[in-house]
Amino acid sequence: MIYGSGDAWRQAANRRIALFGMSGLGKTYLSNMLRAAGDWFHYSIDYRIGTRYMGEYIADNFKREAMKVPLLRELLMSDSVYIASNITFDNLAPLSTYLGKPGSPSRGGLPFDEYRVRQDQHRRAEMSALLDTRHFMNRAMDIYNIPHFVCDSGGSICEVVDPDDPDDPVLAALERDLLMVWIRGSDAHTAELVRRFDRAPKPMYYQPEFLEKAWVAYRVEKGLQGEEVNPDDFIRWTYARALAHRQPRYEAMARRGVTVLAEEVAEVKTPADFTDLIARAIDRKD
Repeated sequence: MIYGSGDAWRQAANRRIALFGMSGLGKTYLSNMLRAAGDWFHYSIDYRIGTRYMGEYIADNFKREAMKVPLLRELLMSDSVYIASNITFDNLAPLSTYLGKPGSPSRGGLPFDEYRVRQDQHRRAEMSALLDTRHFMNRAMDIYNIPHFVCDSGGSICEVVDPDDPDDPVLAALERDLLMVWIRGSDAHTAELVRRFDRAPKPMYYQPEFLEKAWVAYRVEKGLQGEEVNPDDFIRWTYARALAHRQPRYEAMARRGVTVLAEEVAEVKTPADFTDLIARAIDRKD
């Protein structure tokens, strides 16, 4: 680790961390809180994916839908209107909408082959965004003179790396430059995430092998062809399984850094609280 002790972390002129873990446990909460203090640069992986790497895909999909409306088609063809997504750190809906859900087109689903294409686009985009971390870390100092840096990773980071490979290029790059911090949730947190997802199922990225198996198993269990699948029902069915699939991958990643509990994160109110939390986590590691 780049900080050998809690004291080394406290005294560092440049504190640099990468937060990872399930969505909904506090990564973006911490990142926003730190950014608001003024001396932390917040690098959002999901925002980078949705703007730099998938922005054109997203905008083209909007245009494809607009071309189905005669008035908008005429305006687009004459360059009279401009269509773009309005992604922010707190609103990533254009990205998740583009990623979509597989299943019946009449229910808003995508054909599975097209869904896999978009999943692969996301995988490549996420890896590229993660490898851009050092670039943004340097920009934070060179342009803005902001000393501290937080990389706010997406929940699917564990799906685009090989946590058990010591030479995984993405993890090796992150570990070289930042302290890896896993926010670990309890069984109660997982149950709450599942309940929350059930109320409002949202698109997400899956490891290809996991997705293929889930797609087959779901259709066999339900006795459905792909075009008969209810997209929301499929991703609800898959969500808890995806969380269970990710847990050991997060655990393997955490061996490269430190672990904090979601309950501890909930108690953090200030950057000083956060500094103390990470110092304790580093010393616990020893």
